[in-house]
Amino acid sequence: MRLDSRTGPAPVLGGPGDFASSPKAKKEAAGVIETELEPNTKRAAGYADDATNAAQRGFDGWDTAAGLHKVADTWGQQVKALMGRLAGEKAALRGASGLFVRNDVAVRDGFGSQSKLNHLGGRSGW
Repeated sequence: MRLDSRTGPAPVLGGPGDFASSPKAKKEAAGVIETELEPNTKRAAGYADDATNAAQRGFDGWDTAAGLHKVADTWGQQVKALMGRLAGEKAALRGASGLFVRNDVAVRDGFGSQSKLNHLGGRSGW
């Protein structure tokens, strides 16, 4: 007897519709942030800083230099915020991976300790 109105085989756990957390994928994503995104973002910000500073010197005494200074300050704040966000995402990925694993182990241990089958003697390997 089926309780739902589906036809065909029942869905398999771990299929595309199920929630799944992969510690390996989280670790890899955090690694990409650390080895690619953070250093490349910092490097790109440095290029922009160098070019903006050179332009400011070229327009010294003009209103354009003051405008470039304001743009450079805003840019610096945005880069700092982005670097902070990348660091936060990296830490969250690494932390979430550990939380999911610890949660899964705790749930497994909880079910094992509460099972009435644990107290049946003589048979193992159900």
